Amino acid sequence: MDFSLGDEERQIRDTIRTFVEREVMPLEDEVLRNERAGLPGLEPGVLRELQEKAKRAGFWGINTPEEYGGIALGAVMSAILAMEVGRTFVPFSFGGSADNILYGADEEQKKIYLLPTIAGERRSCFAITEPGAGSDARNIRTRATRSGADWVINGEKTFITGGNEADFCMVFAVTDREKGADGGITCFLVDRDMGWKSSPIPTMGQWGPAALSFQDVRVPAANVLGEVGRGFDLAMRWIGQGRFMIPARAVGAAERLLGMAIDYANIRESMGHKIADYQAIQWQIADSQVEIEATKWLTLYAAWRVSRGLDPRHASSIAKLHGATTANNVVDRVLQIHGGMGYTKELPIERWYRELRLLRIFEGTDEIQRRTIARNLLKGHVRLGGIGD
Repeated sequence: MDFSLGDEERQIRDTIRTFVEREVMPLEDEVLRNERAGLPGLEPGVLRELQEKAKRAGFWGINTPEEYGGIALGAVMSAILAMEVGRTFVPFSFGGSADNILYGADEEQKKIYLLPTIAGERRSCFAITEPGAGSDARNIRTRATRSGADWVINGEKTFITGGNEADFCMVFAVTDREKGADGGITCFLVDRDMGWKSSPIPTMGQWGPAALSFQDVRVPAANVLGEVGRGFDLAMRWIGQGRFMIPARAVGAAERLLGMAIDYANIRESMGHKIADYQAIQWQIADSQVEIEATKWLTLYAAWRVSRGLDPRHASSIAKLHGATTANNVVDRVLQIHGGMGYTKELPIERWYRELRLLRIFEGTDEIQRRTIARNLLKGHVRLGGIGD
């Protein structure tokens, strides 16, 4: 096994690290001021300019196939770059990408939805979660019924990331109740001007999800993504393919926070000593480093499986579970090390604290990840002791 990066890979990582430090991190104070005034952290124009700067540096469409203008770095490098971007809470992401299931669109759909999304001219959202169907995606109730050459959609979606900003959504609806998830759910590409509405959901952090409402929304049959009845397969492909990116960003955040704790411990004095001299502080720092390193390699293993075309779901669940708990453990320790100052809004730690709590909930709760991992073992879908299987 060779855990080193090649020269080109190291250069890419270092370039992104420099970009994040020079172009993105300096915006953190502005983001905090805006958010605490009830405004968006970054204006869309500022985010777009950041993406354009990254594009001029050669970073556009990190995971987008070259035939669509991307650089297709692959899953492992994408995870490494996500770790770098995760070092800041500025809501930055590289431009030039689209949801992986949009590549399954037909040629006409690609012209209308995929290509404009890659170009940054359109924004999408993935709408499967409902008030009564969060972790249990098979239990969705939104219906789509035939009406001549069209489909008519009725239902509600909730906690939809990007739902307030999107101009079209990939919405999953039941088209055959008797067939259930395996053959009875279909994905539709639905423009906002077809009639669906969104409203923001206030949260304790800066994640701004939306509630979506569909009331007799008429959608042409040509807007079915993939095949009628095969929507659940698309949904699982969307969820499974990118789940390892969540712990990747958690690694970056946890490393940034741990660095803050180390710096503070080396300057803060208590009872005649720097607090770095106290074992209670040393153990918190050591435990954090161990957990971060474990998450890092679990995440890269899951990404490696994606890159090799192997089933990544079990490995991604392990990485996601460990990454979410690690990030929350680390930010809690870092706040504790900073004492009362960590609890104030003079420092950004409380902001990180609220943001990272979300990791244990969205894209599959801790409990769902544990259920998945245990079920795979109990049913023999994975075996103990394998390496690279």
